[in-house]
Amino acid sequence: MSKEILTLKDLKQYFPAGKDRFVRAVDGVNFTIYEGEVMGLVGESGSGKSTIAYTVMGMYQQTDGEIVFNGETITGKTKGRSKDFRRNAQIVFQDPGSSLNPYQDVRQILSLPLKVHNIVPKNEIEDKILEILEMVELPPDFMYKSPNSIGGGERQLVSIARALCSDPKFIILDEPTSSLDVSIQAKILNMLMKLHEEKKLTYMFITHDMGVMRNVSTKIAIMYLGKICEIAPTKTFYEEPLHPYTQMLLSAIPVISPEEEALKPKKIKCEGEIPSPVNLPSGCSFHTRCPFKTELCMKEDPQMREVEPGHFVRCHRCMELAGK
Repeated sequence: MSKEILTLKDLKQYFPAGKDRFVRAVDGVNFTIYEGEVMGLVGESGSGKSTIAYTVMGMYQQTDGEIVFNGETITGKTKGRSKDFRRNAQIVFQDPGSSLNPYQDVRQILSLPLKVHNIVPKNEIEDKILEILEMVELPPDFMYKSPNSIGGGERQLVSIARALCSDPKFIILDEPTSSLDVSIQAKILNMLMKLHEEKKLTYMFITHDMGVMRNVSTKIAIMYLGKICEIAPTKTFYEEPLHPYTQMLLSAIPVISPEEEALKPKKIKCEGEIPSPVNLPSGCSFHTRCPFKTELCMKEDPQMREVEPGHFVRCHRCMELAGK
């Protein structure tokens, strides 16, 4: 079995929302990402995807639970993440405009992590920057440009280059293409997958685009209101989705051929609105929208269970509805 890179154990991240009230942004999440995997973390806006990323990176102090990275528990430390973690784990944000210093040129931006982590001797920094720019398919003269003087796609390539500077094992990609033109999206996705193969990287790819995940991920986890609904290898996920929410998302993917249409689950009509994360309903948090709910669903929150190797579902009726 492959080595475990990242494991979350009952991770919780609550934010205050008034007297004795909390937003349960992440509410008891468990999963493991293995070396070399591309795990897609998918869900609607506000489901808690990015909160998981920021908590793993130490930008938020978790409310409860445990995070294990590369065999070492990294939660519960008051001084933040170690230098070793910050070298081996990197994040690429959705908006490169807000994550790059507009008062520095690309050379200054990329040289900082090279110096902090002592990647190469000082006299080799410029050569290393040229090498990294080539990796992300940017010309050498980009090192003298500022983020404000280049386009959005190029800024995101600089963000990816910065993440590569520390020679990491694991990169969180927080919707890295969602704010870009479609043509630029394709270029960046192809480059990311090329880097994944060449540098043996492990990705946690956060997105709301189910079509993208079909082409880049090895397994997929679906989030709804701070909890995981379903985790499965990509092939199983698209061919045999079991959670009603997963089926709803997959049935909404636009397709262009009858063959693709035949692979989609039967369209599920959901009811009602997404509940407030401050005032979650009793029982299963999806029951207010689920057409298959029972009295049990409204009273008791289902537990995640492994229905077949690597395929986990949090639903009382998933096997019954699947005819198993």
